[in-house]
Amino acid sequence: MGETINLKQFRKRAERDRAAKQAETNRARFGRTRSERARDEAREKRAGEHLNQHRLDGEDAS
Repeated sequence: MGETINLKQFRKRAERDRAAKQAETNRARFGRTRSERARDEAREKRAGEHLNQHRLDGEDAS
């Protein structure tokens, strides 16, 4: 005869595993350091300024 399994414990363990996997993806998405955020912000600012310098009339094209 096989091993007896408590389904409540099995469900709880499966839910913990799913929560741990979700936490890992959230850490990858949102777990950036302050210097990384500042670096990305500076890159976006420079890219925007670079595009603005190449406008033909200096006005909005729309």
